[in-house]
Amino acid sequence: ELNSVASWSCLPFTSVQILLGFAPKRSTTMALLKSNKVIYCLGKISPSLGVVSTRNSEAYKRDTNPKKMNLGVGAYRDDQASHLVLSCVRKAEAIITAKQMDKEYLAIGGLGEFAKSCAELALGNDNEVLKSGRNITVQTISGTGSLRIGANFLSRFHGPRDVYLPKPSWGNHTPIFRDAGMQLKAYRYYDPSTCGFDFKGALDDISKIPEQSVIMLHACAHNPTGVDPRPEQWKEISDIVKKRNLLVFFDMAYQGFASGDIDRDAWAVRYFIEQGHNILLSQSFAKNMGLYGERVGGFTVVCSDTDEAKRVESQLKILIRPIYSNPPMNGARIAATILNTPDLRSLWLEEVHGMANRIIKMREELVAGLKKEGSTHSWQHVTDQIGMFCFTGLKPEQVERLTKEFSVYMTKDGRISMAGVTSGNVGYLAHGIHAVTKLLNGFTIILTLVITWGKTPADFCET
Repeated sequence: ELNSVASWSCLPFTSVQILLGFAPKRSTTMALLKSNKVIYCLGKISPSLGVVSTRNSEAYKRDTNPKKMNLGVGAYRDDQASHLVLSCVRKAEAIITAKQMDKEYLAIGGLGEFAKSCAELALGNDNEVLKSGRNITVQTISGTGSLRIGANFLSRFHGPRDVYLPKPSWGNHTPIFRDAGMQLKAYRYYDPSTCGFDFKGALDDISKIPEQSVIMLHACAHNPTGVDPRPEQWKEISDIVKKRNLLVFFDMAYQGFASGDIDRDAWAVRYFIEQGHNILLSQSFAKNMGLYGERVGGFTVVCSDTDEAKRVESQLKILIRPIYSNPPMNGARIAATILNTPDLRSLWLEEVHGMANRIIKMREELVAGLKKEGSTHSWQHVTDQIGMFCFTGLKPEQVERLTKEFSVYMTKDGRISMAGVTSGNVGYLAHGIHAVTKLLNGFTIILTLVITWGKTPADFCET
């Protein structure tokens, strides 16, 4: 920490020169940097960051199979597998352009009308929290930025450093909280044997979490499993969380995009608040408004009273200032225009409902296609799950076959993005999944043994 002259004495003289702006010539600098132990260590960092996540995309691009499918993309596609910009977004942009608005800096907390609408969308217009003013909402750089501001806030002001994530959880949750100085723990969530929610395991683990720890909950459309608790299960989770005196951090990246109903998707968040939980909430408008590159999000803290809310607001601004100073305005203006213009809001609700319904329909058609192929497995979990992602239950070796033999690209854990499935390719996907999961009949097994090993089952019995 370079907060005093004394602390600078430990730095090499040239480092101090650089910090003060008196940098030597480039060649001298590079030579000195190479001899600096810290920089030398940095040179040993593995270059593998991003390799795993991009390998499938690169292989997909090289693949010449006309039927190839990329089911690893976390962005919505229409039924022609094309990018989609919502009509409400185009109309909002036209309104904003016509106003010829300025491009001045936003406040540290972002666009005020957006922050207000963001909180109302999540909590409901008539929520007691909003009426009493005991919440603070700031605009953030989408969901990732919201989570990081929340993680930094917890790291600085919340006593226990433990944060409990569902197992599994969105991959970025781990580095976000870890890099903020939080200690990562996990609670059971997904049951591979049923491809569903491990309710008993979750309750058992949550009941043992130390008091005042932070627990991360996905508000709807759990990423990556697509498995959500039912309302009655949410109620039991709320009870245990309250008994354990845990601090709840909700991640709501898919409001409206999960079921097509913004109120249904926000049910858990609103229920927890009704039950007296003072929550932290992260929101993103990437999926439900298709504003991926605009980076529109919000971070909300529900406080005990208005005085606490004012103190929290002040500290959030102190946290934000050295990170990105203030958020971008264009996406926030678009979202605020949509949410505050009755005609555009109605159009948006129709469009987000349409996106959610298309994904639900693709789930149903995939299961129907598997049955048509003759699959004897139960695929009910595909339609039971909700949101963009589906945990198929495929094993790594089956995923590998699906990629090699059918050019269907997905993550090794069998997760697929249902947004990449269309009415034109769902039959091909069903055919491929059936081919790599079907049970071999007796004749096929004998034939395989003879061809592969030159032996019959009787030969194996003798040995």
